[in-house]
Amino acid sequence: MRLRPAPELAPLRRAEPLRPEIPAPINQGAGIEPELRVYIAGENRVQTMKFEEYLQGVVAAEMHTDWPREALAAQAIVARTFTLQKIADEGGVPQRGAHASTDIKEFQAYDATRINDNVRQAVEATRGQVAVHGGRFIRGWFHAYSGPRTAEAREGLDYRGANPPYIKIVDSPAEGVIPPEERYWQASFPLSRVREVVRQVTGRDPGNITRVEIAKQGPSGRVTRFRVNRTKISGPQLRLGLGSTVMRSAFVDSVTIEGNNLKMTGRGYGHGVGMCQWGARALAEQGKNAAEIVHYFYRDIDIAKFW
Repeated sequence: MRLRPAPELAPLRRAEPLRPEIPAPINQGAGIEPELRVYIAGENRVQTMKFEEYLQGVVAAEMHTDWPREALAAQAIVARTFTLQKIADEGGVPQRGAHASTDIKEFQAYDATRINDNVRQAVEATRGQVAVHGGRFIRGWFHAYSGPRTAEAREGLDYRGANPPYIKIVDSPAEGVIPPEERYWQASFPLSRVREVVRQVTGRDPGNITRVEIAKQGPSGRVTRFRVNRTKISGPQLRLGLGSTVMRSAFVDSVTIEGNNLKMTGRGYGHGVGMCQWGARALAEQGKNAAEIVHYFYRDIDIAKFW
């Protein structure tokens, strides 16, 4: 019997990712870069600009412009995705008659005066690239520094829906690059201020505060519930009420009452969900490219090119 060689198997191909449609209000056809109506905060006007032009101002405002280009490129992918997801799910900024806003409280930070060649090249290198999962744009949450690890959406943001499957707790690689003054924080708040915040958030007056303690922590170690006297308040809500630039995170290491003040120490800066910007810098310095950085912080996603 003469043996015949087995036929060669065709190489396995990864299935094309399920792609959402570009949101109808900005969809100008397949492969065509959309235009955005952007509300310019402070000038009370709406300006039309190309998507990538807008994105340059976002990346320049959201990340240090002298950081490694691959970190900036990762920020571009995430910010582009954030913008499309907000337009798809919420209509952008409908109260302004716009798709986006330069007011960080309404949308993302934006500062065209900070744009440099490093930013331009990072944005152009990822032109039209967007992170998707299951046929939808992912929620492109990001923050400055996660501390030792990132957070699930429920603990970091008090997110009410199911934790998105691509948001996982991952170790932050930032420890080797972030300076100590950025790594740790300490804060002091008058007890009268804490009492007012608790009353406003919960609708219950805790009375004269004699005790503040950590009531519950999430899987990453962040505080999800504080107990103020007998009143419980969400960790993220207390942080926002007291000021997120002062109580920098819910990754709290100590809580004490000293005289008429509440003292806290902790680690991290921001809600801790999604991409850690200092971690992105560290990965870029290790030689990772933008796609690898994005895949590190958002698991089981695809990066698709839309234009």
